[in-house]
Formats: sequence, structure tokens, C-alpha cells
Amino acid sequence: MAVRVQHEDFDISVETEKLIGGRTDIGAIVTFTGRVRGTDSDRQIATLTLEHYPEMTEAEMARIEAEAQKRWPLQASLLIHRVGELHAGDNIVLVIAASAHRQAAFEAAAFLMDYLKTRAPFWKKEKMPSGETKWVDARAEDDGAADRWR
Repeated sequence: MAVRVQHEDFDISVETEKLIGGRTDIGAIVTFTGRVRGTDSDRQIATLTLEHYPEMTEAEMARIEAEAQKRWPLQASLLIHRVGELHAGDNIVLVIAASAHRQAAFEAAAFLMDYLKTRAPFWKKEKMPSGETKWVDARAEDDGAADRWR
């Protein structure tokens, strides 16, 4: 059970192997990787800058992970979220949920991502090729997705 906030990129295969390597009690591993889109609706995005307050963010990520551990029989889980200036195609977030059975792993991964998206305190700023910047507002669809877990 681990959470990390970092500037550097991650390798999905390496992180998965570090988390579950050699274990025979795991029958299902679900991963989700979020990446920076170069376009969103009708605009192009040059960079996405993510900021956070370290102690608050990591504590909330740990709380979210602990909640998933209570709800589903997970053998292992990992949340990695990057911060700093990211470019189109860069990895932003990695969620791994490992369980003996697939249903628990799928549900836990969806829960972790929904709650990470709506509860973990990250601030996002988009920069367009023109140089214009815009803070990204929370989306009602994300809140709706998280509400299903109440």
C-alpha cells in the first residue's frame, strides 16, 4: 500500500513488478494511467502544470487508499501522481489495484481514480500555445462519478 507524489515520470511495468513481484496470492491486477491531452474540446494545450500542498495531498491520497483497502480485499495498491510542468503525452497519474479476483481489482481501481480526481488537493493550470493560461475548474462529471461510491 503506497502513495507517491513526484516530479519524475514513472514506468508502468516497473511499478507493477515492484508492487506485486513474486506474489502468488494475486490473481488480478488493474492499472489506470492518466496522461496529458494535447487537445481538450476545441483548444490545444501546450503544458499542464500541477501544484499541490505536499502534506495535505499525501495525507488525502493515503486516506483514499486506506478506504479502498477497507472496501475491497486488495493484496496491494499504488497511487502515483506527478506534479510540475507536464507536456502533451506525459504521464500524470498511475493507479494500481491488485486482488485475488478481478471484480475487486476493477472496482477498487475505479474508486481510487474517482476519489483521487475529486478529493486529492491538486491545482491544475493549462497553458495554450498562444501563451494564455487558465486554471482548470472541477468538473461536475467527476463529482458524479465519485458520488456513486457513497
